Order: sequence, then structure tokens, then C-alpha cells
Amino acid sequence: MVVIEPEETVLENTLKPPQPASSTSKTTTDSTSSETSTTTTKAAAAKVNGSDSDGFETASESGVSDKEEEQEENVNKEISSKNTTEDQPKQDTQKDDELIQRGIEEANEAKLEGNRLFGNGQYEEALLQYDVALQVSPPDVPSSVELRSICHSNRGVCFLKLGKFEDTIKECSKALALNPSYMKALVRRGEAHEKLENFEEAIADLKKILESDPSNDQAKRTIRRLEPLAAAKREKMKEEMIGKLKDMGNSLLGRFGMSIDNFKAVQDPNTGSYSVSFQR
Repeated sequence: MVVIEPEETVLENTLKPPQPASSTSKTTTDSTSSETSTTTTKAAAAKVNGSDSDGFETASESGVSDKEEEQEENVNKEISSKNTTEDQPKQDTQKDDELIQRGIEEANEAKLEGNRLFGNGQYEEALLQYDVALQVSPPDVPSSVELRSICHSNRGVCFLKLGKFEDTIKECSKALALNPSYMKALVRRGEAHEKLENFEEAIADLKKILESDPSNDQAKRTIRRLEPLAAAKREKMKEEMIGKLKDMGNSLLGRFGMSIDNFKAVQDPNTGSYSVSFQR
């Protein structure tokens, strides 16, 4: 049977002092003997410490110089600074998203309050709430475009109820700038134009409604009703313009003892052109 001696026994044998050398070995220099003894001692010490370096110095044994420690610390700082710089845009984006979401929520609350006040006939108070919604909603965010368009249109109908038709047109135009196919804004602006006798402009808005909704019978009926009014207004404006031109011509020709009545325009039935003749 083979008996394996414990590690301590091996270590003890390793650390026994060397036996006196023979006369022949004395020829070896004392320095060689000293180096051998030192190497043996280091190897034994390495095994005692559980090191597998076989007697070679490791970084833990020799220590790290102050300069190396400083370099390592600088590298760690650079890595930490780089990580912080890379994370900063993400943190800023997250904060921006939170602010945008909060602004949209507050704008929705103000809009709903405005709707409630409008339903109660409190148009001035409703106007203020819609204005608050427009102030807190982020202007350049796609998710708030529809909300802002609705608030402008709602302000337009408030002004319509208050008889401020010019303001209605302005607010509905802002709503349509954000959403060109917003039907309610077109209807309200068209109604305001009709109130101001801007029949041509009202008809133009109604025709835009028909482009999006050809089956809108109300728009068709309103156009048929407004077209004669628009034609009558055009004729009236023409007569007013001719009257002004006559007055201007008479003031000039009067210096020479003449007037517009001395000139007569005759239409050629074949060409449709006019010729002017002078009569005393």
C-alpha cells in the first residue's frame, strides 16, 4: 500500500537546512549557494500562501506603484464620464416626453371645462378655458395638433354666438391651417362669412365641404340659396363702381364744359366689343 504524506510533511522537508557540502561542492561560489537557498525559500513561501506562481512575483506581492494607481483611477473616471454622457440624452428625452404628456393632459382638462361652460351658455368663460388649453398644449407635437385645431374651432363658435364674426373667421382659419379637412371649422367660417355678407367666401367654404362630402345636402341647399345673393351683391358693387367712375370723369371733363353723358358706348352685336361715340 502506498502512503501519501500530508502537504505539511512535504513543506517541512523543503524547509530543512541544507547539509554541509562536501569538499568538492565547496568549489562552488558562496553566491551560487545563496541564490539557490533564496529561490528555494521563495518557492516554499509561495506554496504556504497557496500561490501557483512557482516562486515568481505577482502584482499582489510586488504592489502597484503610485503612478499606476493614478493612471487606473483616471481611466475609471473617463469611463464613468463617458457612460454619464451617453445616458444624458436618454434622460433628457424621457423628461421631454413626460412634459409633453403632462401638457396634453392639462390641455384636455381645460378643453373639457370649456365645453361644459359653452353648454351652459357661458361663452366668455369658455373662451378663456380654450385659450388655456392652447397655451399649455405643446405646439410642435403631432399628438397635440388635433387638440389645438379643436380648441381654435371651439373658440370660433364662441365668437359666433357672441356676434363677433371677424374673430370667428380668424379662429376657424387657424383651425383649418392645422387640419384642412376639418368640416365643423369650414361650416362655422362659412356661416360667419354669410353673416358679414361675404357670400362668395361662404360659397367657397361650402364647396370645400362638398369636395370631402359630396352627399352633404345641407351644403348644397346653402349654396343654392347664397348664389343669387352673391350675384346681386356683384351687380350692386359694379353699379357702385361705375357711379364712382362717372363722378370722377365728370369732375375732370367739367373743366372743359363736358360730362360723361356726352359719351355713349355702343356694343357691336357681332364681336361683342364696345365703341365709344361723342354726343353733344
